[in-house]
Amino acid sequence: MSSLSPASPPSHKNTTKPLPPGWKWVTLGELSLLISKGTTPTSLGQKYSDDGIPFLRAEDVNGWEIEVDKIPLHISQETDEILSRSQLHPGDFVITIAGTLGRVGYIPHNASYINCNQAVAFARIDKLKVDVQFLCLICRVELVIGKLLELKMGGALQNLNLQQIRQFKIPLPPLPEQKRIAAILKEQLAAVDKARKAAGERLEAVKALPAAFLRKVFPRPGQPLPEGWRWVKLGEVTKVVNGTTPASENKLYWNGDIVWITPTDLGKLDRPEITNSERRISTAGFNTSNLTLVPPGTVVLSSRAPIGHLGIATLELCTNQGCKSFVPGYQIDTYFLYYSLKKSVPKLKEIGRGPTFDEISKSQCERFDIPIPILSEQKRIATILSEQMVSVVKALKAAEEELKTINALPAAILRKAFNGEL
Repeated sequence: MSSLSPASPPSHKNTTKPLPPGWKWVTLGELSLLISKGTTPTSLGQKYSDDGIPFLRAEDVNGWEIEVDKIPLHISQETDEILSRSQLHPGDFVITIAGTLGRVGYIPHNASYINCNQAVAFARIDKLKVDVQFLCLICRVELVIGKLLELKMGGALQNLNLQQIRQFKIPLPPLPEQKRIAAILKEQLAAVDKARKAAGERLEAVKALPAAFLRKVFPRPGQPLPEGWRWVKLGEVTKVVNGTTPASENKLYWNGDIVWITPTDLGKLDRPEITNSERRISTAGFNTSNLTLVPPGTVVLSSRAPIGHLGIATLELCTNQGCKSFVPGYQIDTYFLYYSLKKSVPKLKEIGRGPTFDEISKSQCERFDIPIPILSEQKRIATILSEQMVSVVKALKAAEEELKTINALPAAILRKAFNGEL
């Protein structure tokens, strides 16, 4: 193998800036004693087994040390010997070259036998030239891995070849500096992972709040109703309205002024109120489709694909056949109905039926039972729940922003390493 030597930087427009003093561009081929890739056992008439030699695939490559005990597929000792070309050694650097490209990792130093498929290339690196942990970390820098990914070939199934992997250029400082940087990055990224886990747990806790608030208000199945409450069928306190879709091929029926709600529209809401739709229909489309305009204050439920998205109309609108509209009568408050249906989504999903996907019919909706108190108590409950849900939306946005900020930290830390700022 050639000795470690300077190489011209990749032509990627973002990698033309000078490297830090002492760094050099080198190819992976210059750093490796061997570069090869795996083979799929079935292509040679072999089979997977329940246990034996762990068999690495692209989806098992996680950006860092391969978690051998979590590799789900195995091959027999005999198959491993047949696939001897793709036997992996401790300390080997791996990179995915098919499917999801450019994911990197390395084989643990305490690993015994591992093999890999054709979507994984591996480099048996020269440990006197490069530290494998540093190599993994620097290959997670977008400006580094991005140049390799520009070379991908193929249509729907994209891939990289071994020659491209050999010519993959990497910015490299001297070995002692590599080890120093890798040690700092490991510590910093471990702290980021800890913060990410905590932020993720906070986000999940916030997401659980709406259901908790609803459980506190609405009686559970089998529980006695609070004093003043009674069971009613939705058809007794609302008018249930179906929707439909105008002929899609007739352009005269579309791009009009009438709001036309679909389950997709409902799924995008971050608050109860419906103010618009992704698509609108024309008066001609409305008149020829047996549609019904429902008034403001109507609660709209997605009744299929999926069951359970909800919204409250703030203007006259109609819906497609994937929704049911509940026009409240004098006995029920709009927002109380909305929260009651939200609490009832699991039960509504249970009664859904259909050959292709589950759906609830108009008659099922009309027969569905909900508990209600007197109207003044409904309004009081709905007001409290609305205030709580507004607080949840604010907390959710804050938690999501926190997690977004934390998720951006690894890239920023890795860029600092690439810029020689650690």
